[in-house]
Amino acid sequence: METARLILRPWRDHDRAAFAAMGADPEVMAHFPALLSRAESDAMVDRIRLMMADQGFGFWAVERRDSGGFIGFCGLNRVSFPCPVEGEVEIGWRLARNAWGQGFAREAAQACLDWGFGHGMTRIVSFTVRANVRSWGLMERLGLVRRGDLDFDHPRVADGSPLKRHIVYEAAA
Repeated sequence: METARLILRPWRDHDRAAFAAMGADPEVMAHFPALLSRAESDAMVDRIRLMMADQGFGFWAVERRDSGGFIGFCGLNRVSFPCPVEGEVEIGWRLARNAWGQGFAREAAQACLDWGFGHGMTRIVSFTVRANVRSWGLMERLGLVRRGDLDFDHPRVADGSPLKRHIVYEAAA
């Protein structure tokens, strides 16, 4: 998948080092429970590759067309844990800090939404913690609608953590 400035593609082995650097960056990971070790980061890449092979879609690697540099991921995935949107398709993204504030996340996410709706999806959700203003702000700029009735406590986040409660947005075809 290509946009004016980006290529969304399957993961390559040489993406692993740049992705591991993102997972070790406290600012990139500020709204996640922990930084990722290199082994955890590599395992995530392996899971994403399997997910893409199984479903035919997933979190694509994002690279800049002008430099070929890996800047993160964006894509679609089925929610596979117990919550009000379990089984739905979610859109998610994570970009390296040096790619923030340039419109890359919006460009990639819009391409993913278009792809999903173009492939028969009728509803796509997204969620984050309330404190992640950049992420839910992007959801709103993409036209997703806040669904407070679907907010949930994430089962994979420790009780008492400020990251436990997640807010939900939705886009419909």
